[in-house]
Amino acid sequence: MRTRFIDTSSFLYAGFAILAASLFAAFAFVGKQATDYRDVGQLIGEKQIQHSILDRLQEAESAQRGYLLTNDAAYLAPLDAATAHIAGDFDVLTRGSEPGEERDALEALRGLANEKLAEMRKTVELQASGRHEEALAVVRAGSGRASMERLRVGLDAKSARQQQMIDTQSRIVERSGSLLRAGAAIAISVTILIGAATIGLLRNRLNEIASAQAELRDVNVALSAEAAQREQLAEQLRQSQKMEAIGQLTGGLAHDFNNMLAVVIGSVNLAKRRLSTDPTETLRYLDGALEGAEHAATLTHRLLAFSRRQPLAPEPIDPNKMVSTMAEMLRRTLGEDVCLEAVFAGGLWRAFADPSQLETTILNLALNARDAMPQGGKLTIETSNAYLDENYSARELDIPPGQYVLIAVTDTGTGMNRDTVARAFDPFFTTKPAGRGTGLGLSQVYGFVRQSGGHVRIYSEQGLGTTIKLYLPRHHGPATVAPAAATHARSTPRSEKSETILIVEDDVRVRDLTADTLAELGYNVLAAESAAAALRQLEVCPNISLLFTDVVMPDTNGRKLAEEAWKRRPDLKILFTTGYTPNAVVHNGVLDPGVELIVKPYSIDRLARKVRDVLDGARAVPSETKTMRRKVLIVDDDAAVCEAMAELLRLENYEVCVASDGLRALEAAQTFKPDVALLDLGLPGINGYETARRLRQLPETRDLLLLAATGAGGDEVRRLCEAAGFDLHLVKPIDLDALKALIDGQRPHPTRSA
Repeated sequence: MRTRFIDTSSFLYAGFAILAASLFAAFAFVGKQATDYRDVGQLIGEKQIQHSILDRLQEAESAQRGYLLTNDAAYLAPLDAATAHIAGDFDVLTRGSEPGEERDALEALRGLANEKLAEMRKTVELQASGRHEEALAVVRAGSGRASMERLRVGLDAKSARQQQMIDTQSRIVERSGSLLRAGAAIAISVTILIGAATIGLLRNRLNEIASAQAELRDVNVALSAEAAQREQLAEQLRQSQKMEAIGQLTGGLAHDFNNMLAVVIGSVNLAKRRLSTDPTETLRYLDGALEGAEHAATLTHRLLAFSRRQPLAPEPIDPNKMVSTMAEMLRRTLGEDVCLEAVFAGGLWRAFADPSQLETTILNLALNARDAMPQGGKLTIETSNAYLDENYSARELDIPPGQYVLIAVTDTGTGMNRDTVARAFDPFFTTKPAGRGTGLGLSQVYGFVRQSGGHVRIYSEQGLGTTIKLYLPRHHGPATVAPAAATHARSTPRSEKSETILIVEDDVRVRDLTADTLAELGYNVLAAESAAAALRQLEVCPNISLLFTDVVMPDTNGRKLAEEAWKRRPDLKILFTTGYTPNAVVHNGVLDPGVELIVKPYSIDRLARKVRDVLDGARAVPSETKTMRRKVLIVDDDAAVCEAMAELLRLENYEVCVASDGLRALEAAQTFKPDVALLDLGLPGINGYETARRLRQLPETRDLLLLAATGAGGDEVRRLCEAAGFDLHLVKPIDLDALKALIDGQRPHPTRSA
């Protein structure tokens, strides 16, 4: 069977070669035929032009005679036309002729035509000047007739030659057609033979193919079973790795928190026992308990930093100035065995990050470097401008290309191997001996830099040292840097003006403890367990200076309470507190503008300073609070589009209501009372135009900003939108920043399409 298959294949290859040759020849003949047809067409066109020249000259002669007989200028139109077109006709003939005798003959004929036209133009000029007899004399002289006759003879001769060429080309075209038909017959015959052979081959191969398919199905079943088994094993491995990571995290947490709780619980128990017998020892145990609790708070903050959930207050930073300011403190911290060198770049851009967190990050890296150089060494902190291009960003995860400010910390210590570098940012992973570190320093660095929109990389060689590069986003705004806060110690501030603070906290123990703490600091304290109770206190107590509220509460969050409080008391100062930073006052990891926040747990000194700073500072209302939260009604029958836009606007702190058709939109508008309505025009039931008209008629929505959203633009849609009462017509997809500008009140001229 294999031999027969090979012979048949050879026959097919030969047949395909003959077919290809036939087709190639056919294409060649077709191309030649097209060229011959084009040549014949050109010759026919030239004959027509030649006849046109004679016709125009004869019409010009008739016009000349009519004018000489009647002196009526209306007869001169054919003469003017001949003068205008004959030169162009000769130009066309000249371009189609070959240089040499043929072109010289055409130029001679052009001269004869020009002589005839000149003779006719001369008689016309004489007749126009009243010299009729002289004009007749020119005609009787016969020079024009002679020129005309010679021109006719020359053009007739050229036409005869062209006719011969046309006849010759026609015979060639006929022969090409015959050859083309013969070639087509051969190609059809070969095609039939190849088709027959192919059918025979396919019949012979069908059984083999069916057998191969059956075998392939069996193999596929086996492979699918193996792939399913491998996927199951891979899922088990991923689950095992996930549980191992969770186990490492929870194990580290349990270990560190148990140590700290052991200190706190043991110290408090001992303090209770010694309270009546040894006050000095009692204070020592209480100090130990406080130290353990502070370590636990630090651990919590580091975990939030690693998970990118800490509240940041970024601002423009001059890294050169920051490192220079920290240099002396770092030298004292690192000790005499470590030589610190700072290399500052000229023309350094401003970075945009949280200054206190960046200082902590640099300090953590410096301490890690010191621990990696037990025998001493050199620590270099270097700054420079950097640009991460698209190729680099494509190799990394969630690193946008662009301009960054680089801070590199390099040591000459023991270095790390590749496996250690890969795990260096894992929480609770450390190569230090037991008791020398929590394993959260680098994870905190990683979380802070990534939450700031930056990038961090480790470059290390064992025995040579380590470089950690921090890429912080560049600040593109004004180059003003906030003055560094004073770092010198100051005494715990107290109230000296009998100020009143309203505490809002749902946890009774935290509320009572905070109240006692503030009372200890000299403040008058009022307490409320909920937002409703706090608002009642504000109504009956006009002398409240500060609202100190938890962010997360059962009935409503602290941000909504603050908005209601500011409606009643625009001058009221507010301080938020929380143990975790939800989106109420923090968005994308950054504190909202104007928000004052202190994170739990806090010491009495830190609380005292924060409260004093807020009370002594200027009242700064966040921008979204000044204008209040704008209410947006989105109406679209496409649920996916509607919810996506609604979620984007909610993330920008707008209050959003959605509706899927016009009737639901009208119902929602009466209760929701939106500031802005974004309507799709192609709504089911009543369309967007009619919905807009009805919204304009409602007293609750007569003055709202009406925005039309559609996939099509144009003057007609704009006209209809204007007639329906829309303020603006937006074409999908809608730019979110432009929409935000419209919602916030930056309204362009009504009915202008965007």
